[in-house]
Amino acid sequence: MTVKNNANKFSPIAMRSMPFWCVGNPLGDPFGEKVLPIQDSEDIARMLAWAKAKGLIEATSFHDDDLVGWDPHDLHDDMRSSSETAKKLREIKKILDDSGLKVNTATCGLHGSKIFRRGGLTNPDKKIRELAIKKVERAIRIGHMFGAKYFTYWVARDGFEVPVVVDWQNVYGWLADGLNGAYDYIKKNKFTNYTGGTIEPKPNEPRGHMFLPTAGHAVGFIMSSLKDAEFWGVNPELLQHESMALMNGVLTVAYLVSVKKLFFIHLGSQIKAQFDNDFPPLIGPEGLKETVLIFWTLNKMGWHGTVEYDCHMLRTEGDSENAQKSREQFIINCARALEIIQELAGRLNNFAASDFTQLGESAADLAAIAKMCDIK
Repeated sequence: MTVKNNANKFSPIAMRSMPFWCVGNPLGDPFGEKVLPIQDSEDIARMLAWAKAKGLIEATSFHDDDLVGWDPHDLHDDMRSSSETAKKLREIKKILDDSGLKVNTATCGLHGSKIFRRGGLTNPDKKIRELAIKKVERAIRIGHMFGAKYFTYWVARDGFEVPVVVDWQNVYGWLADGLNGAYDYIKKNKFTNYTGGTIEPKPNEPRGHMFLPTAGHAVGFIMSSLKDAEFWGVNPELLQHESMALMNGVLTVAYLVSVKKLFFIHLGSQIKAQFDNDFPPLIGPEGLKETVLIFWTLNKMGWHGTVEYDCHMLRTEGDSENAQKSREQFIINCARALEIIQELAGRLNNFAASDFTQLGESAADLAAIAKMCDIK
């Protein structure tokens, strides 16, 4: 099956990206065991190459941990050409290069290891903060090897449950030191593949509260605390992370575009105010209208960039007997959802709210819904 990317028709979508972590998700949750077997990163790369050949995606992304393991006692294994890490990275790169897949972003996994259970860049232990920075530098090097366009920091475990134990006078300074250090490392090594860095905010989960909970917090932090504010932007996760804080995705993208900080989008679906559902786009009981209007707004504002899926298949759809087939179907479903979003948003392209000002806002909203649904 080939799903068309109708980006040039009316959509703000320049490129579609499917990350390693979405396809490789084994569908475990806090209450139950993994549904699918753990997939080797080379096999995931081959599946992504298959998706590229089918016309489903143009790019991918990864955490360092998605590709290779991490040993805190061997922080430069990627730099030794004879190491198993370096060999595996070369194999994965060859698969991606042969397929023509681009890499949108490289992200450092500061959430999986128990070492970072009290945070990575904001950990109260200086030695662990330094270790986190070394891991970030390694992820940056891996991203450089793959030609990643962005380095992304998502808040991971940089947060708290108990306010009285947080060093509030220093915690945001530690975070700034970590991200400024990442920027310095990129510039020092002349890793010119990176056109920028992004912050992916999240209000909670896995911590009770995160230090940068929303897109607005991220922009404020960038403008006030980072040495090169133009280098840094935001990649909001919509509908999930902003919806967890009861924010509206249309507002989020409109604000970020207006301040020139929307570098790319992470896309999925979400029930508002719940834990991070990470449903595939349009899937679940909520969010159709909001999702379509996000893309209509982006088009109205002239934004053109990468839309990256950040979700996983429903746990009920994981088939351990046909793991590859279910993962492939997940990619197909995501691409189909984005095609539907583009079609519905495109129907609103000629809609002008000013035409309905005499009828009132309710009439304008209903008229827009009718147009989106092709109801006469």
